[in-house]
Amino acid sequence: MNLRRRICSAPLRLYSVLLLLLITVMSLSAQDKPLDGQPWDLGFWGGGGFSVPGGTKDTHTINAGIRLGKVLTGDHGGSFVRGNFEWSADLMPLYYIWQPAPAQNAYGAAFNPVNLKWNFTSATSAVPYLELGGGVLFTNHAVPLNTSHVNFLTHAALGFQFFNNERRAFTAAVRYEHISNAGLTTPNPGVNTVQFTLGLNWFH
Repeated sequence: MNLRRRICSAPLRLYSVLLLLLITVMSLSAQDKPLDGQPWDLGFWGGGGFSVPGGTKDTHTINAGIRLGKVLTGDHGGSFVRGNFEWSADLMPLYYIWQPAPAQNAYGAAFNPVNLKWNFTSATSAVPYLELGGGVLFTNHAVPLNTSHVNFLTHAALGFQFFNNERRAFTAAVRYEHISNAGLTTPNPGVNTVQFTLGLNWFH
């Protein structure tokens, strides 16, 4: 009798386990993916880099800022280009520039009010993005030498957002940035830099 009960109850246990697994999988798939629900993006970052050909040589930068952004759309597209569109703005209270002699090193602050970002959301734990943006930079010394204390910034960036939960990500990016006074003074040689940044972002 005990053996018969055990034999009869074995399928019931198996069905119970399978049902529990199914419910667990369904609950996991029902959870939001990172960047679902058009969240706000709040973060901080720091980075630095060096000049590349096409402008003033032997120039180095270090900067840090805080970011406020908003995912504006749901996911669009298919396959690896699937993603959503985000706007963000950066406030940079630290922007330090090492310049070749006889120019003086310059301390400044910058504001990028328009960063246009595409998040590639086909992956969930490591989300790449492409970004275009720009703003204005104010410095205590002319950048480059004998030009202007006011410059404009434009950049293009490729980055990755590494999510350790649905709402928090560590970010790493490489950015090409052009510094130019847009003709406010003559000459206007500009500075082209490649910069590397690390940051931490929260999405709510």
